[in-house]
Order: sequence, then structure tokens, then C-alpha cells
Amino acid sequence: MTTTTELAPLLKRLKLGAMLATLPERLALARREQLDYAAFLQTLLTDEVSRRDHRRLEVHLQQAGFEEICRLEDFDWSAEITLDRRLLDAAFSLDFLDRREHVLFVGPVGVGKSFLAQALGYAAVRSGRSVRFAAADHFFRTLAQARVDHTLERAFRSFLAPDLLIIDDLGLRRLNAQQSADLYELIVARHRRSSLIITSNRSVEEWLGIFDDPILGNSALDRLANASYQIVIEGSSYRQRLSPHRRQEVLTP
Repeated sequence: MTTTTELAPLLKRLKLGAMLATLPERLALARREQLDYAAFLQTLLTDEVSRRDHRRLEVHLQQAGFEEICRLEDFDWSAEITLDRRLLDAAFSLDFLDRREHVLFVGPVGVGKSFLAQALGYAAVRSGRSVRFAAADHFFRTLAQARVDHTLERAFRSFLAPDLLIIDDLGLRRLNAQQSADLYELIVARHRRSSLIITSNRSVEEWLGIFDDPILGNSALDRLANASYQIVIEGSSYRQRLSPHRRQEVLTP
């Protein structure tokens, strides 16, 4: 019977079964490097901590519901856009989360608002915060369905629970009375308690026009405007550069 075989039931009982995958290599390393018991144990435990951290990150990224995994280092800075990079870097310091502030990305279609919002969410997950990503239409549909199912309180709480909530593509269409009230309640409930990221094709000054009730709109926007990083992105859509037609134009002499 090998050492690995003898250790397997003990490691599994201690919920350390994942160590078995690398145990033979680590035993070989210990013999080759003549590691003492403490150094060998530290190597095994370091492996286990790394595995658990990686698994925890995977689970939290899945729970966040991102459309794709976006990282700031993968952003296409060759795109023909302009933004305040110092303000963006300040947001990516994540200090706004500690201060319960918000980040607003505004600009035309295709300039990278959703990418940067999700990249900021990814950074927040990496720092140990809970994050949820939802398209604005999904948020409103979820609450509408919850009213039918008599689960409104639970559904609304699910949008309040994470440290950071990302609402993508706000303002594609004018809100009805119920949607205006839902958005107002969300902003009021999270204001100074936890952070929001909102992306929109409309400038912040135009957001009042999407509310059915201007009084609710003014109250909500006053809270956002006075506690947020407003990052305006200008330029042409980077998606045009990715289209087969545009690539063919570039390749044709």
C-alpha cells in the first residue's frame, strides 16, 4: 500500500481530498529537495489555499452573472475613444466601494461602457466583494414577475444584497410609472449603504427624461450626482472595427 493510498481517506475526511491530485508530485519534490517536515507541510497547505482561493473566485464570478469576463488590462486602448483616464484609475482603486459611492459610465453605443463596468466588477470580486450584474431591462422584468409571483420583497432584496450592483444599459427607453418607482426605490435603498455602477447611452442630464415622474427622477438623480464618479466616454463604436466588412476594407489596398 502506497503512502498516497493510506492518506486518501484521512484527507477526504478532513475535506482536503483535492490535495491528492498533486500529492505524488509534492512527495517527489520533498525527496528531491530534502524538505523537512515543516517545509513539506507548508508546501501542501499553500497549494490548498491557492486551490480554494481560485475556486472561490470562480464561484463568485459565476454568481455575479457577468455577460463575459472583462479585465481592465484587456481593454482595447487603440480604439478611437476619449475618457478621463485619471478618473477611471481612481474608480479602479475601488475606494468608492469603501465610501459607498457610485460609478456612472455614459457614452454612445459601442465605446466600451459595459466592458469597463464589468471589468470594474471583476476587480471588485477579486478584492473579495460580492457583485451582481444585471441589464436594466432584466431588473425591471424581474420585479414585474415577482409582483405576479408575490415574491417582490425577496426579489428586491436580491438587488440590495451585493456590495456592488451593476445596472447595464439604463435609459434605452422611457420608464413607465412602476419602473420609475422601482428605480427610485433601488437608488434610495442603496444610496450611502452600498455601491452602484450604471451604464447608459444617455448623458446624466438626460436621465430625468426617462422617469415617468419628474419628482422621483430629481430625487434619485440628486443622490447619484452627488456621490458618483461620472465617466463620460466619447468616440466611435469599436464594434465597427470588428465587423468582417470593416476588416476587409482595411485589408484591401
